Amino acid sequence: MDLHAHLFGLEQALQQSATRSDTRQLERLLADDFVEFGASGHVWGSKAEVIVGLQDEVFSARSMTEFVVKMLSEHVALVTYRCHRSGVGTSLRSSVWRAEEGQWQMVFHQGTPLAVD
Repeated sequence: MDLHAHLFGLEQALQQSATRSDTRQLERLLADDFVEFGASGHVWGSKAEVIVGLQDEVFSARSMTEFVVKMLSEHVALVTYRCHRSGVGTSLRSSVWRAEEGQWQMVFHQGTPLAVD
């Protein structure tokens, strides 16, 4: 398996409106111990918080560039990229993905707004 392409696909899925509004998909893609530090400064301390929060999200399209995968161990990968969001701007993103029983799940995600020069 091409892990770079696989994780790119999973990150891309999490940025799509259809996935973000699908509780079953989110349950599958996010680890039970998931935590997020949002680009807004908000901290989501659990998978359940994220799933509930996304139900009220006003969606805007996103795209990714500069996508990099760095293996931290045999079953853990760090993904970094730039996220370009319509009407919001660009942020630096990092995600930690963990493979358990052949299934990659996101354990941690952080968004940091890109400084405007």
